[in-house]
Amino acid sequence: MRMTDPSNINTPQSGNAADRANSFPWPPVLLVVAIVASAGLPWLYPLAWPGVDDTPARLVGLGIGALGLALIIASVVTLHRHQTTVLPDKAATALVTTGPYRFFRNPIYLGDAMMLFGLAEVTKNVWFVIAALLFAVLVTPLQIIPEERHLEARFGEAYLDYKKRAKRWI
Repeated sequence: MRMTDPSNINTPQSGNAADRANSFPWPPVLLVVAIVASAGLPWLYPLAWPGVDDTPARLVGLGIGALGLALIIASVVTLHRHQTTVLPDKAATALVTTGPYRFFRNPIYLGDAMMLFGLAEVTKNVWFVIAALLFAVLVTPLQIIPEERHLEARFGEAYLDYKKRAKRWI
């Protein structure tokens, strides 16, 4: 059963999901807003760091952030190898199911969230945790669901089969 969601307002004006997933590049905008807000909010409304501040915790934070960055880079390289766009507001020209896409349907967005979590630990700024969660909550209806419609419209059964094998997030 398919449910209607508010992300319909972000589909192409032609109404054809095969044209492109979205007419606005939500993911990079959300990421920049998350970083800027997280960096600025501690001055307006400081929140105490609930975790520990020691070397192992910092290494875990750096590790999460580094894995997120590596996931983004590997995903972009994989998209380029398949000669399809990395831009979220452009049409996909290939269904990519290799590299990080073998396991996750949205590895770039997962990497973005991981980088925000890593920044939270490294900076001891809880606003980055909140931003990572909000990023995931907002990017799902604003970009991921329209992307899923776009890929299904463009690649049909092949995308539906892929969707069964790879997770949306983790």
